[in-house]
Amino acid sequence: MRTSIATVSLSGSLTEKLTAASRAGFDGVEIFENDLLASPRTPEEIRARCADLGLRIDLYQPMRDMEAVPADVFASNLRRARHKFELMGRLGADTVLVCSSVHPLAVDDDALAAEQLRELAGLAHEFGIRVAYEALAWGRHVSTYEHAWNIVAAADHPALGTCLDSFHILSRGSDPKGIEDIPGEKIFFLQLADAPLLAMDVLQWSRHYRCFPGQGGFDVADLVRRVLHTGYDGPLSLEVFNDVYRQAEAGPTAVDAHRSLLLLQETVGVTTPPAPVVPTGVAFAELLTPDAEPVVTLLGALGFTRTARHRSKPVDLWQQGEARVLVNTGPAGRRDGTSLAAIGLESPDPARAALRAEALLAPVLPRRRAASDAPLDAVAAPDGTELFFCATDRAELPNWRADFEDVPHENGPGGVRGSSDGVRESSGGVRGIDHLALAQPWHQFDEAALFHRSVLGLHAQESVDVADPYGLMRSRAVTNADGSVRIALSVGAAPSDDTVHAQHIALSTHDVVTAARRFRDAGGRVLPIPANYYDDLAARFEFAEGELDTYRELGILYDRDAYGEFRHCYTRTVGRVFFELVQRDGGYRGYGAQNAPVRLAAQHTVTGG
Repeated sequence: MRTSIATVSLSGSLTEKLTAASRAGFDGVEIFENDLLASPRTPEEIRARCADLGLRIDLYQPMRDMEAVPADVFASNLRRARHKFELMGRLGADTVLVCSSVHPLAVDDDALAAEQLRELAGLAHEFGIRVAYEALAWGRHVSTYEHAWNIVAAADHPALGTCLDSFHILSRGSDPKGIEDIPGEKIFFLQLADAPLLAMDVLQWSRHYRCFPGQGGFDVADLVRRVLHTGYDGPLSLEVFNDVYRQAEAGPTAVDAHRSLLLLQETVGVTTPPAPVVPTGVAFAELLTPDAEPVVTLLGALGFTRTARHRSKPVDLWQQGEARVLVNTGPAGRRDGTSLAAIGLESPDPARAALRAEALLAPVLPRRRAASDAPLDAVAAPDGTELFFCATDRAELPNWRADFEDVPHENGPGGVRGSSDGVRESSGGVRGIDHLALAQPWHQFDEAALFHRSVLGLHAQESVDVADPYGLMRSRAVTNADGSVRIALSVGAAPSDDTVHAQHIALSTHDVVTAARRFRDAGGRVLPIPANYYDDLAARFEFAEGELDTYRELGILYDRDAYGEFRHCYTRTVGRVFFELVQRDGGYRGYGAQNAPVRLAAQHTVTGG
């Protein structure tokens, strides 16, 4: 199907918005009147620019307070409409959006509304224009799509139809089933938006918190299925009012928007892109650093051993159990300090995973490699993290591990000497990577969740708000079915504070007490946790004798849910990265969100906050 986006959904000047929409792959746009009024370009120039960009102007909007008004007001409305229809002719737009009236003089009279809309449609017809009548969720007398359609049907004019808007319908809790009773040819336009489920005034909800389909709590896909069932053959168009989008760069926002429609079309069965190839594990986490010394010291204290070095690049492989960390001292690390730059994801079919990613608009990363290097496919996540699709030690597929030469190594404090492929887990040592936590730019949190869900096929869990000493953090995890891939996405209250809102690697262990003690005894520094936390823990839970004293000594935090228990502790931060030691017992599903405010405050304290 054709795709379109309202210019109000993007930031910048009108020409910048049009360029962003075209580059993202949209077929058309809705021209929002304020964008045109503020543009120095004439309507003819805007029309030509859209043609050059391959964009059709699908809708001009909005025309407000037109119907069910006193005769003198309606006469003024018709004069205004005539001017707008002439303008639309210059633009090359053939459909106008008319919102249900909020005029203080509007009356609750459906017959009058139908009569005046019929007259308006007659005038529009003279200009070759169609009128799409939409029920605003806060309309003075018409606020539901059923009511708007009844008025359109009563008016009975070929140039008058209805516009369906998913936000206006779903925010009121209306049942979209009735859409199937509307003839498809009378649905002149379909506007789509999602939104988080909030208890607030619907006007403010609409103006500030809409988001792209798949990023909120509405069942937009069900509504679209019902619209398509009517035979509607117009575009799927996004109309999203969002304070973040209107401040963020237009280009990435437009890509995020188009990706949401690609996923929506797949969900409702309109298109069949390559199916998601869900990752089955974490092959490696790659740290980029200008100074390897503090990083390798930290890894050594955690029990990792350097097992291999890349044949052509300044990259070392450190391993313990199934946890692999690459330490890259290449020139890029000198710009940004130590950061979690890349993640290797185990994939059942790396080539198909890359095709899926490209179809969902993930930027494919060019990779400089020596002739002998494995040909690995990689894409960039919205925050710039590189995601590699890997097939570790599978003879029939390219193996990233073959790019590394084994190096002699000694037993680390948390591991025992294993095969040439790495270091086996010892009692109390690290088993693997439990999860990865990525701090997102403030304007890309929702985009990141949709990206990981649509491109990688991961399941997005509910968003969680966490109190930070200087504001509020939002966190949302994306996982595969068995939890072998867990990525926690977060956006902080103080995005410029790289230390507190850093990335981190959580390492799983069967015995966090032993792991933490070994880390400390090897010279590692555990994040100190305030005594007040443990006093509260004693009030909330019962522990075996001496257990809480051990947690207090080692900075171990504790949580439990309906499925099990969670014990974890943190290292100090190096650059923008810290590590977490994690013990899950009995099927615990969370990430210790209850303890996050304490951890954040402790990190502020350590950094002098």
